[in-house]
Amino acid sequence: MTDDPIYHVDGDLVPASEATVSVDDRGFRYGDAAFETLRAYGGRIFAWDAHVERLERTCEALSLAHGLSAADLRARIDETLAANDLADAYVRLSITRGVQPGKLTPAPEVDPTVVVYVSPLPRGGLEGNPVWNSPATVETVETRRAPDEALPATAKTHNYLNGILARAELAADSDEALLCDLEGRVTEGATSNLCFVRDGAIHTPTTDGPVLPGITRDIVLELAREDGIPVHEGRYEPADVLEADEAVLTNRTWELRPIATLDGHAIGGGPITDRLAGLYDERVEESCYRAE
Repeated sequence: MTDDPIYHVDGDLVPASEATVSVDDRGFRYGDAAFETLRAYGGRIFAWDAHVERLERTCEALSLAHGLSAADLRARIDETLAANDLADAYVRLSITRGVQPGKLTPAPEVDPTVVVYVSPLPRGGLEGNPVWNSPATVETVETRRAPDEALPATAKTHNYLNGILARAELAADSDEALLCDLEGRVTEGATSNLCFVRDGAIHTPTTDGPVLPGITRDIVLELAREDGIPVHEGRYEPADVLEADEAVLTNRTWELRPIATLDGHAIGGGPITDRLAGLYDERVEESCYRAE
């Protein structure tokens, strides 16, 4: 990959130094846009169908009828990876409502702005290395997760102020903010989902609350069930996490990242975390590196 990466902007491959989006674009003005964070392993996008489905749910929640097919979007991603000569990479796909008159109410006709950018990541799978250097230091923050009635939790949008405000509270040496809902129950990290282990079972905040249904989270829970590990989705207090035997954060880039400490209390990973991380690596290896 060159010092000036190649981005895909509205159908064209352009150097990052020349990539621009209009200041009148609604994604810039209002955060009126959907996005997905993906990973390419060995040149293949992992869990592509799940990402497409979530992107569609986000666009439906935003009433953003962009008119683009999954095949078109995938082609733009593949072209961007090829242009940067990347096989193992972070991939971000964004679709905004495009340039419209400068008023809050969106126009029904949409000429979307589509941007794909990529950056190199280590190899994943059984022979890979994690992106993170150490287990995460996590803090419970005062900022509350926006309620689902205000901003749909299932929508993955450019409006990340909730997470930004949460991260702004962190001490300099902390890695992630853990947010609670308005009732003080644990929801998720600023950019991650939470799972913890007690008495041999996986526990995770339910997506019936204001929790983004993370694709990595879903895969981890699926792997746990297939391996006979009990899974409980419920509503938990921070104290429940502090009493955990193991705790882990999940997102597409980190995959599974153990929580070293929460609010200064040591937790760490353990045998179930290690087992699930191994199963996840096997899934990546089989789906991407060994796929024909």
